[in-house]
Amino acid sequence: MRTVLLGSGHIGQTIARLLAQCGQGRDYSVTIADRDAAALQAIAGVHAEKAVVDSSDPQALAALLQRADVVINALPYHMATSVATVARQTGTHYFDLTEEVQATRAIAALAEDAPCAFMPQCGLAPGFIGIAAHHLAAGFEEVHEIKMRVGALPQYPTNELKYNLTWSVDGLINEYCHPCEALRDGERVMVDPLADLEHFSLEGVEYEAFNTSGGLGSLCETLAGKVRNLDYKSVRYPGHQQRMKFLLGDLGLRHDPGLLKDILRKSVPATLQDVVLVFVTVSGLREGKLMQEVFTRKIVAQERAGRRESAIQASTAAGLCAALDLFRAGRLPARGFIRQEQISLPELLGNRFGAVYA
Repeated sequence: MRTVLLGSGHIGQTIARLLAQCGQGRDYSVTIADRDAAALQAIAGVHAEKAVVDSSDPQALAALLQRADVVINALPYHMATSVATVARQTGTHYFDLTEEVQATRAIAALAEDAPCAFMPQCGLAPGFIGIAAHHLAAGFEEVHEIKMRVGALPQYPTNELKYNLTWSVDGLINEYCHPCEALRDGERVMVDPLADLEHFSLEGVEYEAFNTSGGLGSLCETLAGKVRNLDYKSVRYPGHQQRMKFLLGDLGLRHDPGLLKDILRKSVPATLQDVVLVFVTVSGLREGKLMQEVFTRKIVAQERAGRRESAIQASTAAGLCAALDLFRAGRLPARGFIRQEQISLPELLGNRFGAVYA
């Protein structure tokens, strides 16, 4: 399958390596495109074609996509709609990692009557978390509540935020600053980010969780009227939410995201020593009895082929590559908008890429 991958950041690099290595290079013919030639040098060891292309230029992007079967968008979330628009024009199947709610709605509109497939939100959250939650819910006759919790955390927090940068700063601020979808009493509602703080422990470690935007994917639309309560929260170490509320609210940095990003990039170190937590609980009626089922996963950073790979890199790239692999195998619709919950959890866990979650 002729595949164009846009963006050679940490997640893009991991996707490129996974696809280029699988099937001894026969399953996917990969072209990696980035506007920064220096960024492409970071993946010099990957068996793939490299192209310096500015994806914000529709004509340049169209010329690149016209010779591809599928495009994977691993660019910042604010470029999702524009890239998907070009993919519609060129008839190229489209996959991305966006958590941006408005972008996903725009992509769904582009997918109507399209000759190609559009599958956004293929990462961890949204992405895998929705697949797991939908699978658990299907085992109940009547679903009362679904709680979805995901954290990408440093293994060794040392600063006041109790946090290190493990993924995109743009994506982090986006989920902290935008309204969050939820189901309350079966109705779709919008709730405030950083609100509804809760605490829980897992394997003896204390955590907090609070509302963040985008993690539900399309589950609110899929399950509206079928589930009483549904929400998604990001997991952090205790104290993080209070400090972020101070930065965003009291200091007003919510209204100056550019300055906040600069502060975080300069003051909060990145780390490859991270851990990803996935925690889903579903409660409802099964055989007439009130029951609860829990699904958890813990993924840690590891060495792969002599290279340090963070947990967020492994889990996010695996979600997208597994979705693409299932699409290539004909296990997903060949055109139109594809929701994450259309993927079967057993099929994903059995996939060569999805095995990261198994």
